[in-house]
Order: sequence, then C-alpha cells, then structure tokens
Amino acid sequence: MYLDKILAQHREVASRDTRSLTDLIVVAKKIKKNGESRGFAKRLIEDSQQQLAVIAEVKRRSPSRGALSHDLQPDLVARQYQQAGASCISVLTDSEFFGGSTQDLQLARNATNLPVLRKDFTVSLHDICDAKIMSADCVLLIVAALDKVELEQFHSFAQELKLDVLVEVHDEAELELALEIGASIVGVNQRDLKTFEVDQQRAVRMAAKIPTSVLRIAESGVKTRKDAQQLRDAGYHAILVGESLVTADNIATTLSDLRV
Repeated sequence: MYLDKILAQHREVASRDTRSLTDLIVVAKKIKKNGESRGFAKRLIEDSQQQLAVIAEVKRRSPSRGALSHDLQPDLVARQYQQAGASCISVLTDSEFFGGSTQDLQLARNATNLPVLRKDFTVSLHDICDAKIMSADCVLLIVAALDKVELEQFHSFAQELKLDVLVEVHDEAELELALEIGASIVGVNQRDLKTFEVDQQRAVRMAAKIPTSVLRIAESGVKTRKDAQQLRDAGYHAILVGESLVTADNIATTLSDLRV
C-alpha cells in the first residue's frame, strides 16, 4: 500500500522533529507579514472564468513509475509552464518517494510570478510552517492521510498563516468530511493512493456532489484535451497535471491542449 508506506515514513520523521513550534510560527508569521502571497485560489478563480485553469506540476519521479525526468530543472520547467499558460504551479517536495525538495519549490517559484502549491504529505503543524517559510502559497491536506481532528486543526492553522488550503479527497465520504471542516478548495484525486491506479471517471462522478461555492480541482489521469473538456463540462475550475507534462515531448503544446 503506497499511502501507508509514505505516511509511516512522514510520521516517523515528524516524530523526530525537535524544532520549537513556537519559534517556527514566529518565523512563518514574519514571512506572512513581509512576503506577498500570490493568491493561489484567486488566480484559479479568475483564470477559470475564461478557460479550464491548469496547475502544472514539477515532479521528478513517482513511486509507481519511477523516474519521470532524469535531468529535470525546476526553474526551466516552471518558466515553460508559465509561458504555455499555466495558472499555478505544484511542486513535489517529498524526497524519499518523489525525489523532490524545498529547493525545487523555491527554484520554481523564483523563476515565475505564478502561485505555488507545496505538494507533500502534511502530517504536522511543523509541515505547515515549513510550507510558509519556503514561500509556498498553498498547502495540501489529504483527507485519507489525516483524522478529522488533524484535518480541522491543520486547515485552521494554515489559514492563520495566510496559506490557501487544497483539501484532497478520493470518494464521497472524504468529500463530506472536507466540507464539514470548511474546505473552500477541494481536489478530487483520480489516483487511488493505496494502489496508485487511476480511475479517469472518478472526478466526473463526484462533481455534482461538490457545492458550487467550492473551488473544484480534478487531479491525476488528465492526459488529453477530451479528458480536460469532460472535466470542464462537469464543472471543474481547474486540473492538476504532472506526469503528462513532465514526460511530454513538447510541454507548451501539451499544456495548451488542456486549456479548454
């Protein structure tokens, strides 16, 4: 089970984190005061009025597929994404399973003016502080990885630090929980994080169950213009695309095709 293995590793690392949360909060709040958030949700809402917005992902490897790009340069890829019309950038910062890093996020963000999502497995308040300190504009909370108390606490804490919060769900029960804790941005991941298999119809099936007041994002398994159009028609504001872009022969053409 991929998710169980990944979470076990992240929680083990978190259990050994002896840094003072109070000190981290002080640093994060200084970032909040001095650093200007680029407005992840705001950008998606604005761009989706005209076309399906694309969150383009910087992703070095996958637990199921292995290396996706051996010589990936986050700054170069991020600039290509911006030039091709991406609305936001997502950066994998998990090192153990996805080969990412804090540096990858900072390189990507510094190379563009796009809002950036820290894509990682958030399991502690320290993780949320770290996201702010590394200059992310949005943090990911995965419902399948957290209990309700954690989900509610983390969501509230991230908002206090002026981070947008993408709450990721995989089924109706998780969606209900996300809505209960007040999620205003919901991502439906079509990839089963236990098996890593993709169900390309999952987001379409769940679309009608997401309130129209919620910013809706479909994640994983979006490869073609037809896939994107189907999700746009179902009511999604944005799609998050990683492997299809990182492995594309022509990033600009592939990304442009998805902006229906």
